[in-house]
Amino acid sequence: MYKSLFTTFFQIGMFTLGGGYAMIPIIEAEVVDKHKWVSKEEFLDLIAIAQSCPGVFAANISIFIGYKLRKVWGAIITCLGTCLPSFLIILLIAMFFRQFQDNPVVASIFRGIRPAVVALIAVPTFNLAKSAKITWATCWIPIAGALAIWLLGVSPILIILLAAVGGYIYGALIKPTE
Repeated sequence: MYKSLFTTFFQIGMFTLGGGYAMIPIIEAEVVDKHKWVSKEEFLDLIAIAQSCPGVFAANISIFIGYKLRKVWGAIITCLGTCLPSFLIILLIAMFFRQFQDNPVVASIFRGIRPAVVALIAVPTFNLAKSAKITWATCWIPIAGALAIWLLGVSPILIILLAAVGGYIYGALIKPTE
């Protein structure tokens, strides 16, 4: 199982551009759909926990999945599998970056990758919204939070705390009476 965990997360780390959020659909396809290591609901919960913890999202989600499956050693193996490809790629780039940083072809490649990365982040966002049962009636909540952070400079921590309080109030007081 450890080899399968390492190989799966190494491949995810190796072939995903755009960071942790772009990894979500690939992690879901491997962990939920292909290997069935966790259910869709558990995966959604693990994403919420990984997002709320300090640190790199990709490492956090891999650690939580590894820990759920094989405790401490599983967490170590999945984290190494996720982080090692990025480390090696960045090390190689750092070794040779000065030689090609002003190359127009390289600059064009990076400009071309940017829109693809935006799409890679947008797709899991919409899929997560659907999984979290965000409807047209409730989509104002994440939109208002994002706008408050972006336009008004509100701290994301405050948004998270307000969302937690609002969720608690809704779950404890409003929803049971519906």
